[in-house]
Amino acid sequence: MAATEDSPDSTVRNRNHTKDQTCAEQNGGESDINSPTELKRHMEGVKADIVEDVSNHLGTLLDEAMTEKVQSHRNGDKTATSVIKKRPQGSMSERRKTFVHRMSLLDDLKDAGHFQIIYNIFVAAFCVFIISKAAVDIIDQGRLIDPSLLIFAFGQPGTVAWTWICLFTYTLLVPYKALVFWGSLYPKSNHKIMLSAFVGILLLVGQICVLCIFPAYVAQHFRLPPASGFIVTLEQARLIMKSYSLLREVVPTVLHKEKKEIQLPKLSSYLYFLFCPTLIYRDSYPRTPYIRWKYVIKYFAEFLGCVLFIYYVMDTLCIPVFTNMSKQPFSVKTLVLSIFHATLPGTLVLLLAFFGFLHCWHNAFAEMLRFADRMFYQDWWNSTSFSNYYRTWNVIIHDWLFYYVYQDLLWLLNKKFRSAVTLVVFLLSASVHEYAFTMSLGYFYPVMFCLFAILGVLFSFAMNDKQKSPVFNIIVWASLFIGQGIQISLYCQEWYAQIHCPLTEKTFWGLVTPRSWSCHL
Repeated sequence: MAATEDSPDSTVRNRNHTKDQTCAEQNGGESDINSPTELKRHMEGVKADIVEDVSNHLGTLLDEAMTEKVQSHRNGDKTATSVIKKRPQGSMSERRKTFVHRMSLLDDLKDAGHFQIIYNIFVAAFCVFIISKAAVDIIDQGRLIDPSLLIFAFGQPGTVAWTWICLFTYTLLVPYKALVFWGSLYPKSNHKIMLSAFVGILLLVGQICVLCIFPAYVAQHFRLPPASGFIVTLEQARLIMKSYSLLREVVPTVLHKEKKEIQLPKLSSYLYFLFCPTLIYRDSYPRTPYIRWKYVIKYFAEFLGCVLFIYYVMDTLCIPVFTNMSKQPFSVKTLVLSIFHATLPGTLVLLLAFFGFLHCWHNAFAEMLRFADRMFYQDWWNSTSFSNYYRTWNVIIHDWLFYYVYQDLLWLLNKKFRSAVTLVVFLLSASVHEYAFTMSLGYFYPVMFCLFAILGVLFSFAMNDKQKSPVFNIIVWASLFIGQGIQISLYCQEWYAQIHCPLTEKTFWGLVTPRSWSCHL
């Protein structure tokens, strides 16, 4: 700083010295401040001067701090950009998932007190559903609660158990052993292409037979009920994505270090990965220091409460409406009324599935495994576009699709055709969702696929992330309400149409054509 300029500290000292001299001159005669009124006025003046000086001094310090922060931020951006441009060794992608220690958003909101009221409202609604259901069962059937629907939905638990054991055992041993076998021989082999093709073809055949065909066969052959079918198909998709992540993360590293010593993954690391709530493989993850078993019990209890809540919603608000609907003449009026009647139960199912599965279930396993990164979702409820909603609703699935489908396709296409790649990601996600519904419900009715792959894509391209007005958030929520109503209404109608109007002759078009279109008794 130049000699002619005064520093902030010297300025404050000069002002304080001037005020001291002024105060001394004013205090020269005691008669000036002997009265309480004059003394009070004098002290208020001194107080005002001190506050002004401190404010000026703090303002100057804050300006200097902000200047330094901006400069360091610019330097940091340049460094971060250079790091992003420099790809990790053995990686085809420019960006990689980084795991950090962080809590789930709803836990932070509950700690801050904002979410607790909404949580209490849902608990109160759950209690009201239980009381109303118990009262109706006592009056109509003379017993407390009829659990027949819940028992039916989760039927054949033994079949589900041994199917999961087979899927898990194969996923744990076969892809890992194939990777270790190939990775240990590849650097020393003189026929790298033949070795890779041989191991790759054998592994691909095993993946298709065990992880693709076998669960579908079990679901259809044993006619698993809806909830049991969902468990098998969701575990099927999860294990496929887990095993692919292991191969996708390790194989490029082996190819890059073909002439060097390779550190292959440990079986214990892979076993941990198969249970932890992420689909991106790493040799290690951030870990919490200890397990809070109280929270584990709480999360599982809340998950069980959500399952029971969904059961009461379906049993109270959906089944009485759609049981005999296929027996009535079809009309547009009846269809529209049924869709809007299903918006409330559909929205409740959406929120309960989110809280029960994405929050409680994942947090329970994360707590037991001391998995520190709990960002399984983001604030999707604040979304003003469907593209943001899809990114924030389920971060675990989005990460897998982004890093292993979107980025890899862009890399293969030399960063061209981004819109086409985005469309491929949407179609893949919609197809897997529709497959889960088809295997679980036992019939093909592509309601989810049409809403996801057609309307979802159109809305995503029509409403971009630049829209920040609350109006667009209202549009997103209204679309979710109507979409959930369409799904609940059409799937329930088809379920009872399949019961009331069974096929006399199984043909291809008979199996893929919705029965509710022609079933009218």
